[in-house]
Amino acid sequence: MKQYILRRIIISFIVLIGVSILLYTLVRLMPADYVSLSTSTSSRITDEQRDHLRSIYGLDKGIVEGYIDWVTSALQGDLGVSLTRNRPVSEIIGEYAPITFSISFIALIFELLIAIPVGILAARKPYSKVDYLVTTLVFIGISLPIFFIAAIFKRVFGFYGLNILPTSGMLTARVIYPDHMTLAKFIDYAKHLVLPITCFVVTGVGSYVRYVRSNMLEALSSDYVRTARAKGVSEHRVVYSHAFRNTLIPIVTLLGGSLPSLFSGAAVTEGIFAIEGLGNIALSASHFADVPYLMGFNIFLALLTIIGYLLTDILYAVVDPRVRLS
Repeated sequence: MKQYILRRIIISFIVLIGVSILLYTLVRLMPADYVSLSTSTSSRITDEQRDHLRSIYGLDKGIVEGYIDWVTSALQGDLGVSLTRNRPVSEIIGEYAPITFSISFIALIFELLIAIPVGILAARKPYSKVDYLVTTLVFIGISLPIFFIAAIFKRVFGFYGLNILPTSGMLTARVIYPDHMTLAKFIDYAKHLVLPITCFVVTGVGSYVRYVRSNMLEALSSDYVRTARAKGVSEHRVVYSHAFRNTLIPIVTLLGGSLPSLFSGAAVTEGIFAIEGLGNIALSASHFADVPYLMGFNIFLALLTIIGYLLTDILYAVVDPRVRLS
């Protein structure tokens, strides 16, 4: 196990270097850079002044030279300074990552709480009205883009409809709360996060339902399930103790890959609901070609992806004792 983990860490480091090269190349090949975008509305700035600004921001260097400078600083823990916010990238990630993670993680918990029983219900009644209804709702949730669902929710539950839920921000702007958490502040947070979390759940739960249903169908038709039923084991125990355990491996795989999506998938939703999180900042940074932040944010996601799949491989041995990592 130790040798396997060490080998995976070494391979992951090599992959991370390759990903960073690709990311830096793509970011630097954007049609315009930060200086040209931020000064596009000003007619008084000359080309010489723009070139001087590029030299200050380090944008006058070639891709190879710029990448070497960036990776050298990154290996020392310095991800650079965001051009749009004039703050260290690592400081921004450390400050706003908990916001994005909290919203996405709560949504993930609700997705699993809904997907597991619904997927099992559909698998226990295959090709019935219940199964067709679940399948239809799943495909609707997967097919509709999140910005479309968010627009509907904002119109129905926001100011243009029932007016029962706030549609932007995380706290009511005109209310002053103390720095520490209070019950009123917690309730205000909860009200503001209902719509974003619901959007996450509606668009994300379908994938888990499909995985649970398909794997439960396969497990319920297996020989060991028929044997358990023939021995008189209760249906509840057959489904949840025997069949469901064998569906955990693909679910664990899906969960391992969902770790980076907790952050990357929040860009559109945070932008729509004006939530100050990593995704919304990344969306704004992409508009202005903020190279340091885009590199730091994407490397952060790449690192989470590697960690997620490493944890997935380790959890295989926990979920299924027959799997041995060597």
